[in-house]
Amino acid sequence: MRGKLVAGNWKMNGNLASNQALLQALIPAISPIAGVKYAVCAPFPYLGQVQQLLRGSCIEWGAQDLCQFDHGAYTGGVSAAMLADFNCRYAIVGHSERRSVFGETDEIVALKFAAAIQAGLTPILCVGESLSERESGVTEAVVARQINAVMVHSGVAALGRAVVAYEPVWAIGTGKTATPEQARAVHAFIRRSVAARDEAIAAALPILYGGSVKAANAAQLFSIPDIDGGLIGGASLNAEEFIAICRCAQPAA
Repeated sequence: MRGKLVAGNWKMNGNLASNQALLQALIPAISPIAGVKYAVCAPFPYLGQVQQLLRGSCIEWGAQDLCQFDHGAYTGGVSAAMLADFNCRYAIVGHSERRSVFGETDEIVALKFAAAIQAGLTPILCVGESLSERESGVTEAVVARQINAVMVHSGVAALGRAVVAYEPVWAIGTGKTATPEQARAVHAFIRRSVAARDEAIAAALPILYGGSVKAANAAQLFSIPDIDGGLIGGASLNAEEFIAICRCAQPAA
């Protein structure tokens, strides 16, 4: 049984005061439920604050990126071992903004994924297509290429220690959301692609949806069999909204 995961991605937002207010609102409102996990992925400078505030709660924490190198002359880089020092559970790798804005290739993403695994972190591997790619009918080819790059480099077994997040790039920050059928189809395709190499790994692999999830659509999305929760962007910065999304992941009473 895979359970559900709701992970907030704060992106480049927040400050000491607003982070504290947000987390102090989340902690008492989000209760531990069997089969459901919660996390926030904060900017690097705030990981110490997040660790301090969330320690002992049911909310885990992680980073939004990491360097593919272990250590050395890589100015500005943050290694997986550094993240582990802050007891991070998760590290997002291959987010569409890292790919499109910062030029990260499938090869770089695969190296970052491997670095996270090596350090004992759980990578949240983001995959997804742009609007032009969807309109050109190559969604499955793009997603397969992105996942295969990781499986070729680290082996399919590494996905047994990871999470995949499908994020249609055209639905991130635009207010657009894939229809339930569009989301279901791609999530099912991802699971089939992994199953072609290892059926057991595919069956246990958590696959999140990451395209403008809100309290208004979370319950419907999370009810789809192959959708195992969400990677939440802007809505994770609003305590009331994020709490409502988390509750949508909980089993019905």
